[in-house]
Amino acid sequence: MAKKKNKTRITKGERLLYFYATIAFFLMLGLKIFCGASIGEMKMSIEEKRYNIEQQEKTNESLTMQVNELTSFENVQKVVKEMGLAYNNNNIIIIDK
Repeated sequence: MAKKKNKTRITKGERLLYFYATIAFFLMLGLKIFCGASIGEMKMSIEEKRYNIEQQEKTNESLTMQVNELTSFENVQKVVKEMGLAYNNNNIIIIDK
């Protein structure tokens, strides 16, 4: 006697389940790629902003140094002499904090 081969047929429910599982897989894959690209773009933006902040801090530090140089006592005396004004030591008030 010949053995009968039992063919397993895929039912409509299983076919529908496989179809939805495949669609869910590809949707999740697309979502992962999209989110990864968004995160990469965001990281680049953050690094660019950090670089801009560092540059601005360097500029601020440089400007602060220039202000300190220009407001130094020696520089003020020099400007006073250039303008033809006299230095009066009696007008200086020392404030202690």
